[in-house]
Amino acid sequence: MSITRQLKAALAAVTGVKTPPKHNQSALLAKSRGTFAEHPSKGLTPQRLHQILEAAEDGDVTAQAALFADMEEKDGHIFAEMSKRKRAVMGLDWHVTPPKNASAAERALAEEVGAWLYALDDFETLLFDLLDALGHGFAAVEIAWRQTDGLWLPEKFVHRPQGWFVLKDDHIRLAGVNGAPPQDLWPLGWMVHRHQARSGLTARGGLMRTLAWPYLFKNYAVRDLAEFLEIYGLPVRVGKYPAGASDEDKRTLLRALTGIGHNAAGIIPETMMLELLHAASGGGDTFMTMTDWCERTQSKVILGGTLTSQADGKTSTHALGAIHNEVRHDLLVSDARQLAATITRQLIWPLLAVNKGITDPARAPYLEFDTREPEDMRAYAESLPELVGLGMQIPLEWAHEKLAIPQAAEGETVLAVPRPEMTPPSSVRQAATAARYRQVALNRRGELVYPDQAAVDAGADAYLAQADLPAQLEPLIKALGQAVARGQSYEEAAAQLEAAWPGLDTRQLQEALGRVLFVADLWGQIGGR
Repeated sequence: MSITRQLKAALAAVTGVKTPPKHNQSALLAKSRGTFAEHPSKGLTPQRLHQILEAAEDGDVTAQAALFADMEEKDGHIFAEMSKRKRAVMGLDWHVTPPKNASAAERALAEEVGAWLYALDDFETLLFDLLDALGHGFAAVEIAWRQTDGLWLPEKFVHRPQGWFVLKDDHIRLAGVNGAPPQDLWPLGWMVHRHQARSGLTARGGLMRTLAWPYLFKNYAVRDLAEFLEIYGLPVRVGKYPAGASDEDKRTLLRALTGIGHNAAGIIPETMMLELLHAASGGGDTFMTMTDWCERTQSKVILGGTLTSQADGKTSTHALGAIHNEVRHDLLVSDARQLAATITRQLIWPLLAVNKGITDPARAPYLEFDTREPEDMRAYAESLPELVGLGMQIPLEWAHEKLAIPQAAEGETVLAVPRPEMTPPSSVRQAATAARYRQVALNRRGELVYPDQAAVDAGADAYLAQADLPAQLEPLIKALGQAVARGQSYEEAAAQLEAAWPGLDTRQLQEALGRVLFVADLWGQIGGR
C-alpha cells in the first residue's frame, strides 16, 4: 500500500469512527502467546539455522525473530555493537522542519508539531524500539491514544515482537489467534519501521541475517575452548583391572578415576592398578583465533569496520581509525534518514490529519535529525578572511552550516570579540606595554601590523647588538676547549671542566643573556595582547 493510500485509509478511519482506536489490536494475541518465547538458539546447528532462515523467506518469521533476539541477548559482542549503532542515532539532535520556502503559517505549524513531539513521554523509547529494525528488518510499535486539551496525542508506544507478525507478499500482518487468518494492521494503531540494510524482501533485510552464521561458528569455537580448558593440565588417568573382574568392579574403578580427576582423591581395590600419564598438551590459540575472526566480522557488518571498536595495537592506526569512523558516520546518516522518514509518514502526518484536518502531505513539516559534522573551525577561521579579502561572495548561511553553528535569532544575545581594556594586565610593565602597542591594523594579506613596528625592530636590534654575544662567548668557549683537550678520557675531560669552571668570568655573559630574555619577554607581551 502506498504512503498516500495509507494516509487516506487513516483519514477514512478517523472520519468513520471520529477518534483513533482506543483498544490494542494485539490484546488477544498477547494473551494467547503469553510471556514465554521460544529459544531456537539452544542446540543450534547449520542445518537448523538454514531451515529457520528459509522459513522466514516464506513469510513465517516466528523462529527467525526468536533466534535474532537470542543472538543479541547471548552474544555480548553483538549486543555491544548493535547498542552503539542504535544509540548513535538516539544521541542526535532532532527538530521538526517546515517545507522549503515555507510561509509564516507553515513555520508556526512546524513549531507546534515539534512541541507535540517534545511533550510525548515515550518519544525516546519510541526511537529505540523502532531502531530494532536494524537487526530484524522491521520493527512494529503499537500506539495507545489519549485526548488532552482537545488534541489527540499518543499516550503510549508498545514494542511488539517480530514473531507476532506474518509476512505475506512482503506485507506485514498481525498473526491470527487459534487458527484465525492474519489481520491487516489498524490505521493509526501502529508504527512499522522498515530498515533497508539490503535490497529485497523485508525478512532478509535485517543485519542479523548476516550475523547468524558468525554467531553459530563462534558458539562452536567457544564450546570447544570450554571443553579444552576443562581437561587442559589434568593428567590422563588409566585404570587397569584384573582378568575376570565383574561389572561392579569396573564401575568402582571408573568412579575412582573420575574422583581423582575432580577431587584429587579416590579408592580402588588392592587388585586393581591406576596410572597417571602426562597432562594434556596444546593451547587455546586456535579457538581464540576463530572467535576473534567471528567478532571482527560482526563489527564489520554492524559498524562497517573494526578500528572503531577493536584495536590490536598492530594494524590499527589513527588514520585508519578515522577512515573507519567516516564509514560509521555514513551508516549513521542512513539510519537517521530512514527513521526520520518513518516518523514523518506514520506519526507527524496522522497527527496533522487528526488534529488539523490537513490532508496534503506535500506542504507538511517533517522530522529531521542533525547529522552534520562540524568542519575544522581553525582552517575556516584562517581561510575565510583571506577568501573574503579576495572578493569572494560567501553566504553567511553557508558558513554557519559548515561550522554547525546556528544563526542568532533577532534580539538574541551573541558572543563578541573582547576589547583589550576588558582584560587588565597583571603588572604595571604589562600595562605600559599594552598601552604602547594597543592600536592594530591589517595589511592586504590579513597579517597584524603595529604602527610603530619599524621603530620597535630597530630598537630591539640595537639593544641586542650591545650584548655582543659572540664576543662574550668566545673566551668561554676557548677556555672550555683547552680544559677538554687536557683530558685523556671522558672522565678526565669532565674533571678538567669541573675544575676550570669556577675560574671563568661569566658576569658579562649573564648580562647579555638577560638582555636577550628581556627582549623576548617584551615581544611575547606585544604578540600575545
